[in-house]
Amino acid sequence: MTDTAPRGRADATVRALIDAAPRARTDPAPAPTPSPGLPPGSTPPAAAPRRGLLLLMAVATGLSCAGNYFAQPLLDLITSDLHISATLAGFVVTASQAGYALGLLLIVPLGDVLDRRRLAVGLLAATAVFLALTSAAPTGPLLLAGTVAVALTAVGAQVVVGYAAALVPDEARGRAVATVMSGVLLGGLLARTVSGVLAGLGGWRTVYWVSAIPVAVMALLLHRFLPHVRSTARLSYPALLRSSLSLLREVPLLRWRSAIGALCLAAYSVQLTALTFLLARPPFGWSETQIGLFGLFGVVGVVTMTFAGRLNDRGLVQYVTGFGIVTLGGGWLLLLAGERSLVWLSVGIVALNVGQQAVLNSSQTVLYGLRPEARNRFNSVFMTSFFVGGATGSALTALVWARAGWSGACVLGAVLAAASLAVWGLERLSAARGRPH
Repeated sequence: MTDTAPRGRADATVRALIDAAPRARTDPAPAPTPSPGLPPGSTPPAAAPRRGLLLLMAVATGLSCAGNYFAQPLLDLITSDLHISATLAGFVVTASQAGYALGLLLIVPLGDVLDRRRLAVGLLAATAVFLALTSAAPTGPLLLAGTVAVALTAVGAQVVVGYAAALVPDEARGRAVATVMSGVLLGGLLARTVSGVLAGLGGWRTVYWVSAIPVAVMALLLHRFLPHVRSTARLSYPALLRSSLSLLREVPLLRWRSAIGALCLAAYSVQLTALTFLLARPPFGWSETQIGLFGLFGVVGVVTMTFAGRLNDRGLVQYVTGFGIVTLGGGWLLLLAGERSLVWLSVGIVALNVGQQAVLNSSQTVLYGLRPEARNRFNSVFMTSFFVGGATGSALTALVWARAGWSGACVLGAVLAAASLAVWGLERLSAARGRPH
């Protein structure tokens, strides 16, 4: 009894926090029929998710994907410790994004045919294991391999996001997705801050093995508290992947939104790599801890994401998208003046985060409403394109930085943002002409 009593009290405490939280305003009234947000053939939960459960899911997604961002404020430290070039260190960021894109393509579609709770829990547990292994990487290539493995399983975050979208009615989807996705975004932002702080205390390896612990804890909590939403779809794995590609061919709106998302994250990712190099050199000369703390400016973008979700639920999706792209592009104009001005640098980073989150939430809200039974496959295609764009942006930045420095990076980011604006304009023109979406 000495072993089970503390665990019982701990479980009761967590369950009480979830049950005591007020019901989200998105909860539908109890009814014997499934929620309209559930895919056909799925087993609905006993009740719509409470606010506490959505917040638990948000925390889980943040911890799951945080490992994708740990290396960003540590590039100089990793370069000196492993004796690798700055270019190879920069590709650690690229490897993380590429691994995440691969997981989105190969793993996330399984949410349409498997028990989502089991899939999400298994992926979080694997992420914890790979984080611990990455902390022991003795060389640059092995660090790259560990980074890819962590990113591959970190797509558990997107399985949980799709899970949340399936638990609410259509008219509340934007807010539910925004709540859980805010965990993903906060995880990325706080990961850079925590990474810098932990590296300052115990070196870059400390960041990885310490982070494995809360990820493992969240896997246990999700296993205990997530409701079952089991799909009855019967597709083989090859057929499931072919179906994802077929959706890209059959649904023009998926193609438009995938292209917009890819270009926007490419533009956003330029600063993720270039900013570290800028702040580490004169006139700033910041430490890894200071660089990590600077990432907290991006929290403003997360705060505005819930507001964007509410606007999307009111039918203002296209306005939110357009605003986000313009803000993203304008942020790069501000950052151009930030090479020697911390004020302009801060304002530009905030603009980039606000714009990026607005585009992401509006796009996911649109796509999740197209075919509920294929929700994970839509998310797989969109998010794969999204992170391929991010990996491309990071790779281009590593090359541009060596030749043109901060000014070249700003031009690159602005050009990518302008390209996304052009694609969005073409999407609107296609819609105005009455072409099918």
